[in-house]
Amino acid sequence: MVAYRHLGSSGLKITEITYGNWLTHGSQVEADTAIECVHTALDLGITSFDTADVYANGAAEEVLGRALAGQRRESLEIFTKVYWPVGPMGANDVGLSRKHIMEGLNASLRRLGTDYVDLYQAHRYDYETPLEETMAAFADVLRSGKALYIGVSEWTADQIRSGQELAGQMGFRLVSNQPQYSALWRVIEERVVPACSELGMGQVVWSPMAEGVLSGKYLPGQPAPEGSRATDSRGGARMIARWMRPEVLSAVQALRPVAQDVGLSMPQLAIAWVLQHDFVSAAIVGASRPSQLAENVQACGVSLPQDVMEAVDAALGEVVERDPDRTQSPNPRPA
Repeated sequence: MVAYRHLGSSGLKITEITYGNWLTHGSQVEADTAIECVHTALDLGITSFDTADVYANGAAEEVLGRALAGQRRESLEIFTKVYWPVGPMGANDVGLSRKHIMEGLNASLRRLGTDYVDLYQAHRYDYETPLEETMAAFADVLRSGKALYIGVSEWTADQIRSGQELAGQMGFRLVSNQPQYSALWRVIEERVVPACSELGMGQVVWSPMAEGVLSGKYLPGQPAPEGSRATDSRGGARMIARWMRPEVLSAVQALRPVAQDVGLSMPQLAIAWVLQHDFVSAAIVGASRPSQLAENVQACGVSLPQDVMEAVDAALGEVVERDPDRTQSPNPRPA
């Protein structure tokens, strides 16, 4: 059974498995299958859904909107994000300026077919817009009722602290951070997690299976399975390439007996590992077919003993990325 967790110290409850449509809806997966995946998520008890305006240049939001049409809006928690270039990639089609935030949110609401989103997140930090301008715009977004909560994604600890201080001065607070986090990618643990915990912000983590590598389906020295993300030329292969090193794939295979000992599949072990951490409010899980979701939600409610957590660390060893400096927002503005 999918349980609810508070989003940080806010009053908002979200499902600990949150359905996300990055790299799937509008790109890798046909619309009918995408909609079927969303309906399967609902049937499994998932009510929280994560997307962004930049995913498939708006198409992902449109597909999610169609899939959720007819559902009781109050029973859903819909998240979207703003920052990356969208539309024709003009000078103001990117960043966290007041103009881009306001126009971006209105466009997202149209695509999603809703009057408001539950969580609106700054998809990265904007080095070219004064942080005061960004936070003032978010304060007005909240007052307008078009978003109920504000969060960030992949901000450094210092950026988060500065943002939260300004938010407080403007009568609201940041409730969440959306970082990459998995047993292979742990860069947030040293700085970001302590800062967020101090400030009452929950982690809504993406890629808990490291682009699918922690599923164990990629074997060292063998071609990637047909139809897998590593063979997808529309974006998936590019994103997963960093994990396709022989030493990483070999280390991941060492997790297989660990998973078997606790009666889990490797995807379930990867998700259960993330959910063991009390600073995690939700793990975002995508799917290219409904059966993947049905398997993944079985990670909910699993309690991994300390010796199993230590066995995961031992198996992955030196291939785990822990460098806190890897949390850094790039500047995507056109040159």
